[in-house]
Amino acid sequence: MAASSNSSLSGSSVSSDPEDYQPPIWKSYLYQLQQEAPRPKRIVCPKEMESRPKYYGREFYGMISREYADELLRPADGSYLIRESQRQPGTHTLALRFGPQTLNYRLFYDGKHFVAEKRFESVHDLVTDALITLYIETKAAEYIAKMTANPIYEHLGYTSLLKDKVVHRLSRGHTQSRRVTFVRDEQISSSLVRQSALKDTTEKQCSYEKIHNFKVHTFRGPHWCEYCANFMWGLIAQGVRCSDCGLNVHKQCAKLVPSDCQPDLRRIKKVFSCDLTTLVKAHNTPRPMVVDLCIREIELRGMKSEGLYRVSGFSEHIEDVRLAFDREGEKADISASAYADINIIAGALKLYLRDLPIPVITFDLYPKFIQAAKIPNAECRLEAIHEGLLQLPPAHYETLRYLMAHLKRVTTFEKDNLMTSENLGIVFGPTLMQPPEQNALTTLNDMRQQKLVVQLMIENEDVLF
Repeated sequence: MAASSNSSLSGSSVSSDPEDYQPPIWKSYLYQLQQEAPRPKRIVCPKEMESRPKYYGREFYGMISREYADELLRPADGSYLIRESQRQPGTHTLALRFGPQTLNYRLFYDGKHFVAEKRFESVHDLVTDALITLYIETKAAEYIAKMTANPIYEHLGYTSLLKDKVVHRLSRGHTQSRRVTFVRDEQISSSLVRQSALKDTTEKQCSYEKIHNFKVHTFRGPHWCEYCANFMWGLIAQGVRCSDCGLNVHKQCAKLVPSDCQPDLRRIKKVFSCDLTTLVKAHNTPRPMVVDLCIREIELRGMKSEGLYRVSGFSEHIEDVRLAFDREGEKADISASAYADINIIAGALKLYLRDLPIPVITFDLYPKFIQAAKIPNAECRLEAIHEGLLQLPPAHYETLRYLMAHLKRVTTFEKDNLMTSENLGIVFGPTLMQPPEQNALTTLNDMRQQKLVVQLMIENEDVLF
């Protein structure tokens, strides 16, 4: 590692192939500062305090004044003790000597010790972390403020790497554009048709952009931010990690990282209950492969099955299908030899859609679709649904488009399967649409609108998508 405080990235090289990427030599200034930070020095109370809580040690001094605590701590930088507040008896204060002053923090315990959001197994660890942070922020305030000015993304051509990935994906035909084509329909007046005619030749690219799923993380050993290339200091919870792609960054840098998460299949633990956009990006497909495979199997051998999607398959067999997808992904066997009853496959598809953490019609757009269904004028109602569809995330839009096209084909066999668009609306309304607040009364009140939205999307699939 470079040792100078003015050190910058050196020895960096970028291969056009992400697999050949080699990490750079990181900046080490902040790491050096952490090593220089004062070490904790516990000031032990000379007498046993009867009022001492069981989760504190001999650093507890009982109810003493700030001034007396300051006297006890003054000789040694990094020294600390715990006192009971004179102003608020029953509450505890961590008194910590840093440089020329004694700092006082309200101290809490809920199974772990904390003064802010970080939680520690011991007061000693908490003080260690606090001293590191105080020292670095005091010594390198200007440096920290400038850390994000020249992020590693720019130095390493990260953006170029992403573009190469996208081009490669397009060349393989995995990312598909969707053509918004509208056809005159007797149920729709000329207004929506005129709007759609203008868009008839418009290609709408599925950009499948995904934000990072950052969570506070504690790293083993020294770690560096993959955005600004600076050391992530502290004893625990030094930064955040994207649980989908593994990107490690400072908490403050997480706000600046572009929304370009590229989920890693090795981090995707399951197929069911996985965010829809995360799954399709991880598998590099336009739609979840569960949707594709189940629909393909249903259209192969189940379109005339009476009560398709309404009749339930055995729940334990549906659970088997779920486990098969989670374990084997697209290699899961859902053929007739494995599951003769097509209702099991239909049930698995409904379960997948129902278990999405964000429904196909997203929580934030749910009210818009419900209000659209309440519009009395048929033309305006359809236009409002159309506007809502265009606001869906691309992966959600594409999944819904593919599903509605399938359900419309199901209705062409309604003489055999007895499944009209209204019947399918009843089945899929609550599956595709869930209110943001999981309130039973709200769900009950909205059932009619949920059914109508799905019914209209099936009947006007060729116009709306």
